Amino acid sequence: MTDSDPICPLCDRPIPEGGGSLHHLIPKLKGGKGGPTVLLHLICHKEIHATLTEAELARDFNTVEALRTHPRLEKFLSWVRKRPPGFRSEVPGRRRGR
Repeated sequence: MTDSDPICPLCDRPIPEGGGSLHHLIPKLKGGKGGPTVLLHLICHKEIHATLTEAELARDFNTVEALRTHPRLEKFLSWVRKRPPGFRSEVPGRRRGR
């Protein structure tokens, strides 16, 4: 990890080399191809897609600010911010609706 590592706009932790994943703010399948993207930690990106459907992302959660307001993601972010920047964990299956 270096001082020049990008910062995850969702959890505000540095993203070490190889630990990032591009997230389309509007899913490609919902018209977001070529649209804005953000570089997130892989674990943050996986949690978004384990929590929200493509339709929910396109309709209600198409900004970083909106993603941060989702109750489940708020809880996840509070937890993951306490982990080191290179922390990785498996996101168990789809957990939508729980």
